[in-house]
Amino acid sequence: MKMGHPVTSPGRYRWGALAFFGFWDCEDDLDAFLDAPPYRVLEDPAWCMRMRFYRRWGSFGGLEDAIPATELGDPDGPVAAVTLARLRLTQTLRFARYGKPVEEQVRDHPGLRQGAVAFRPLSTFSTFSHWESEAAMLNMVGGEHAKSGRGQHQSAMVERARKPFHYEFTTMRFVPISTHGQWPWPESAVEGARR
Repeated sequence: MKMGHPVTSPGRYRWGALAFFGFWDCEDDLDAFLDAPPYRVLEDPAWCMRMRFYRRWGSFGGLEDAIPATELGDPDGPVAAVTLARLRLTQTLRFARYGKPVEEQVRDHPGLRQGAVAFRPLSTFSTFSHWESEAAMLNMVGGEHAKSGRGQHQSAMVERARKPFHYEFTTMRFVPISTHGQWPWPESAVEGARR
């Protein structure tokens, strides 16, 4: 989905797009997977990023064995963030009310390189954001450069702590190792939003 676009707008959704996220024990295993993917839809991806995991908050089923790389505690260069959440369906409207302004704050920040939102109907949501630096990402969380109110991200975190939107939620940070292909949505996360 296009980050920050209205939830009811048909232009928000990319029905033909697929986001795939996975953990491997080592890069050799990932190479073997990419050489012979088990599903045709994963052949020849338009864009992919290899990342090294270094920080996590929260928990999400199936990711318990992912161990952060302790030597990457405070990276100097680019970072990526992934959130995974399973929404409580009774909290859908409340989640949309708090979530969309956060998407706008992320999308409009000058330190963002790429960003997208994904969902698996009806209740699994994910965000991906690639940043110039960890400092830029934290700058966004603090509300710097926000066009429509400085505290959207912080307000949403406070509201989530008060009454959870999700029954599973995790945020993970990564150091990008390499990217392959071309980011497929040049009009979305960054350029289109900043016109």
